[in-house]
Amino acid sequence: MRAALWFIGLFGIAVAVALFVGNNQGTVTLFWPPYRIDLSLNMVLLLLVASFFLCHAALRGLSVLTQLPRQARRWREQQKERAMHHALLDALSHLQAGRFLRARKSALSALALEESLSTALADVPHGRQLRATAHMVAAEGSHALQDTPQREIHLAQVLECAPHDGTAVEQETREGAQMRAARWALDDRDALLALERLAALPQGASRRTLALRIKLKAARLARHTENALETARMLAKHRAFSPAASASIVRGLVLELINDARDTGRLQQLWLDLDPDERAMPEIAIPAARQLVRLGGDLSQARAWLLPVWEYATARMDVLSESQMQTLVLALQDCLDGLDSQWLARIETASRNNPREPRLQYLAGMACVQRQLWGKAQQQLTQCAPQLGPGPLRVHAWQQLARMAEHRNDSEAAAAAWKQAALGI
Repeated sequence: MRAALWFIGLFGIAVAVALFVGNNQGTVTLFWPPYRIDLSLNMVLLLLVASFFLCHAALRGLSVLTQLPRQARRWREQQKERAMHHALLDALSHLQAGRFLRARKSALSALALEESLSTALADVPHGRQLRATAHMVAAEGSHALQDTPQREIHLAQVLECAPHDGTAVEQETREGAQMRAARWALDDRDALLALERLAALPQGASRRTLALRIKLKAARLARHTENALETARMLAKHRAFSPAASASIVRGLVLELINDARDTGRLQQLWLDLDPDERAMPEIAIPAARQLVRLGGDLSQARAWLLPVWEYATARMDVLSESQMQTLVLALQDCLDGLDSQWLARIETASRNNPREPRLQYLAGMACVQRQLWGKAQQQLTQCAPQLGPGPLRVHAWQQLARMAEHRNDSEAAAAAWKQAALGI
């Protein structure tokens, strides 16, 4: 449709020109004494149009001729700029391929080309960002080559090219360089320097997953367990790890804090700072209760810490592993002194409901010993001792039976019980 309209327009122009030229009888006379020149008006118009186009072409040619030096200079600058970008791309490719020496050389070549361009041009497009990237690649290569002085020099250049008050892209570049520098310090096993560099990050950047991962490793390396635990919880909220991995990391850090506690006040404060779900974990509650007993804390409080785990374990006997169940029984045994009637009822009920579980029979027997119910204690321990596997529970059961036999002056039964205790290790 557009082509048809063009043809119609051209035909109209051609008809108008033909009508004007064919009926134009005008003449133009030029007097140049003693000469007289007569020209038709059509010829004069044609000559004027031709003269216009000729002058225009001459002026364009003169303009192109005068701009040749500028075009040549621009071409040389474009070649340098292309070589600069090519060198930077080579540096990045070599860095990804593990050719760190070549990567550093290519980055330095890109910096040299950028410097020569900056002397020729007032401002190289994206000059700061390009210099920062090239210095970053050179610093990364120097770190891989274990050239720490050169790495720090290039890092300082990156921070200079990306100031605090720069553009948004420059600020992102600076934050990335700071996080990478923290990672380098962590590789050098300098956890304090890594934490210091992470502390220099803005608040928003310090909460990114990458920064939190570095902070977690640095805090664990520096033995700042509380800081590491807080960071691990933030990573769990950000879903940086799988739920199982997050629970394992948090559990391990909590256990470190529990084992490092040196007084009951610190341990109780740590317990209050835990989430309810963490307090119900057998892997946390049992070591916390045993540590409280070792530190001379309140035994009733230790039993209160163990109560959720006890209810969870006795509801279904297969929810805890063999080692966890044995550890739970040993933890409750450690805090049997001052056992109240409610706990005694819980233990006896669990023992009656699970008659084939010797560890519950053992715990019921030890609870009866604590309440000086000797007959019932002997019955429970005599029944469970042969069924217990090798380990501390079997040893303790036979030892207690031996002591009760000695108390009854039954030397033969005591000797047999001591012998079984020695064999039960």
